[in-house]
Amino acid sequence: MFARVKDVALLLGRIGVAVVFLAHGLQKWDNGITGTANFFAQTGIPLPTAAAIFAMTVEILGSVAFIFGFLLPLVGIGYAVVSVGALLSVHVDNGLTGQGGYELVFVLACAGLALGFNGGRLSLDPVRWRKREAAVRELQPA
Repeated sequence: MFARVKDVALLLGRIGVAVVFLAHGLQKWDNGITGTANFFAQTGIPLPTAAAIFAMTVEILGSVAFIFGFLLPLVGIGYAVVSVGALLSVHVDNGLTGQGGYELVFVLACAGLALGFNGGRLSLDPVRWRKREAAVRELQPA
């Protein structure tokens, strides 16, 4: 019983974190790569076009994958990288709390990373790894 509740809680956590990242990714999509890269350049992010493409990919495609529980560690690390970039380039001067503070960015980075490495059984990753482990066992001599 507790395992099911835990898995549902982890699924809801993944959905919640992914929805926030997806919303930010769609804002970047609306601004386009050029508009997002221009904003990144103004904030001092190096390689702004590459950073814009990376952030949009992580926030949009990564969020869809995160909801379904696919490639969770990779997306979790991507979330952390995007969040640390936002924290250092936009939010750090505003402090932890208050207008423009980095509390949300910090929590999203930590939650994305934690859920990326423990997304629960209601995800595609455990199914994929179980199949892979079974295939490897079949290839090993008895």
